[in-house]
Amino acid sequence: MRVATWNVNSVKQRVPRLLPWLDQRAPDVVCLQETKLSDEAFADLLDSDLTERGYRYAHAGQGQWNGVAILSRVGLDDVTVGIPDGPGYPEPEARAVAATCAGVRVHSLYVPNGREPDSDHYHYKLAWLAALRDSVKAGPVEVMLCGDMNIAPTDADVFDPRAYEGHTHVTEPERTALQHLEDLGLHDVVRERWPDDRVFSYWDYRAGMFHKDLGMRIDLILAAAPVAQRMRAAWIDRLARKGTRPSDHAPVMVDLDEAPDGDIGPMVPPPSAKPGGTGKLPQSKD
Repeated sequence: MRVATWNVNSVKQRVPRLLPWLDQRAPDVVCLQETKLSDEAFADLLDSDLTERGYRYAHAGQGQWNGVAILSRVGLDDVTVGIPDGPGYPEPEARAVAATCAGVRVHSLYVPNGREPDSDHYHYKLAWLAALRDSVKAGPVEVMLCGDMNIAPTDADVFDPRAYEGHTHVTEPERTALQHLEDLGLHDVVRERWPDDRVFSYWDYRAGMFHKDLGMRIDLILAAAPVAQRMRAAWIDRLARKGTRPSDHAPVMVDLDEAPDGDIGPMVPPPSAKPGGTGKLPQSKD
């Protein structure tokens, strides 16, 4: 079973890339984030194309903001939207949807950004992650958390830790909240497969960050041990970030039980930029 997660940064804008990608990579389960459509608009846009390809889907939309979905060719049961007792900002946002696919409880997640350390949105992010942990802890055992976590787990997951000083995504409370999820017995399958490699899933559109390979790894698949033990390949589909009008994120791919393309990775294709490199964020003033 091939599972993928992809922050498409507006599914309407990405349809010319999403549908060929589904045909090319043939994932069995796809978690999407930042669909930026209502449920009705998502169905109007994609129902026939997804049905033609054998996918059922569950979508939690919020108009032009947020939005998450699960597409599945291997079953889509017990769909739930949101996180039980999860916080809102101020109302609940479309950031989580879960379903059981081929016996695995799959969550598509778009974790709040946090904006600035110690801001109201930052504290909302931490509360949201705590509520997610409580929900996952309640079971079931075979689970995968897939999505844009908006947290780089370690300094190795950003192109230059100095560039992120004073910014969200790398602060100790955020990383601790992510670790609390992993402490439930979840495995960061891409990092475990490629422990020493430079692996990113997001590159800012500005300042040629993608071509310089100055990115972050913030899109994750966390899998419970019974699922992680089935992993045969784990990689970033960097090809989907190339070309015309891409998302600023690349899909994260995990193959369970068998690997149709072999044990490839960590990024396909690999970056042309040499490993290493330092710099500053495009939004930095100095």
